[in-house]
Amino acid sequence: MAELVSLRETYGKTLVELGKENRDIVVLDADLAKSTMTKFFAAEFPKRFFDCGIAEQNMVGIAAGLAASGKLPFASTFAVFLPGRCFDQVRMSIAQSGLNVKLVVTHGGISVGEDGISHQAIEDLALIGSLPGFTVIVPADAIETAQAVRLAAASRGPFYIRLGRPKLPLIHGRDYHFQLGKAVTMRQGEDITIIAIGAMVAAAISAANSLKGQGIDCRVLNMSTLKPLDEAAIINAATETGAIVTAEEHLEHGGLGSEVAKVVARGCPVPMELVAIKDTYAQSGKPAELMERYGLTAKDIEEAVHSVVKKKNSS
Repeated sequence: MAELVSLRETYGKTLVELGKENRDIVVLDADLAKSTMTKFFAAEFPKRFFDCGIAEQNMVGIAAGLAASGKLPFASTFAVFLPGRCFDQVRMSIAQSGLNVKLVVTHGGISVGEDGISHQAIEDLALIGSLPGFTVIVPADAIETAQAVRLAAASRGPFYIRLGRPKLPLIHGRDYHFQLGKAVTMRQGEDITIIAIGAMVAAAISAANSLKGQGIDCRVLNMSTLKPLDEAAIINAATETGAIVTAEEHLEHGGLGSEVAKVVARGCPVPMELVAIKDTYAQSGKPAELMERYGLTAKDIEEAVHSVVKKKNSS
């Protein structure tokens, strides 16, 4: 079994490394440093850490001001609060001015579990993805997280990196090299392509391995950069495999599936299925129970693949 590693802890420790390399890096949090793991940076660089309290709108404004002054700010809280609680501030102060602010959020999706509906961010990718100029990344494991955070620090412009609460299995090797805007082929296949992000990538690989035994050869793409999207990889997948399933821990509307469908519709229409949260909010419960109840498991991906392959073969 693959090693389970916390993405948010990886983020916090990567911030410390970056802080030692660049004195212009500052970190802001909204009274959640112990959960977002920015506590590591706060302990190492207390004069460069700003706890803004439960005031996310103010945090965004302060981060924008620091960026305008030449600093390199990383601002963190839970995904449900950023961009949800402070969308207007993100839009006005960061997106419209194109400031060099890095927003790294944790506790994305419904896998926050028992925290319940008020803390389940399932609309955040639709919101942040609607803002021109933002780069949006949803890492699939800790190795990718560390590299994505480093790339954000080295790149100009607004970034949004979405992390989850649970530990995730390592799916990349130590030799992995994250490339912005490029999908990663996790598994080759000829019959259908599964495109996934975040926690759903491991589930997609599991589903593909199971389907191989059923005579269905699945390609699996990790589309960790949601914006800018790797449109070439999507068109190649549609052309070469003739069917696509997307998988994400987000509402069906406005997330990965919606974006992939736009590319497919324009470039190479093929049968598709979207494994995502349908038009509903989730209940409170254990993460695994919620993922099963709302159709976000390897089994659900398998069922979607069977449905799409049937459509492909009948066309």
